Amino acid sequence: MESTNTAGTSAPHKKLFDFVKQNRLDPVAILESRRKDIEALASINIALLAGLQSLVRQQGEYLCDTAADLQALARGGKGADGQSAKVSEVLPRSLHKAVNGLRGLTDTVYKAQADSIATVGRRVAENVEEVKGILRSRT
Repeated sequence: MESTNTAGTSAPHKKLFDFVKQNRLDPVAILESRRKDIEALASINIALLAGLQSLVRQQGEYLCDTAADLQALARGGKGADGQSAKVSEVLPRSLHKAVNGLRGLTDTVYKAQADSIATVGRRVAENVEEVKGILRSRT
């Protein structure tokens, strides 16, 4: 029974190895190409993680500033900037901060996505060149 399991699990690998051997493809070049794919995916994940960390940091700063303004308004005392807090003054300032905060968040998300897409685009172009090189070496 074990020989059947071993044969069944190694059959796809054997087929792939036979295909590479029959077509005189360079297995080292193929493995190197896959390694570069994995590195590209890792760098994409790192870029996305950095973008998310920045996003969370900006949201935290925005929430802390907003909470300070609201506390100052509720107390009727001085705001975060040391001036007397009045609804007519705090509301437009708070709205302006919110718009700027959303712009910053949007820019952060856009940059993270643009960096990821650029990395994928570079890797696709490299893959095309690598495949051309592997196929040329065959002839």
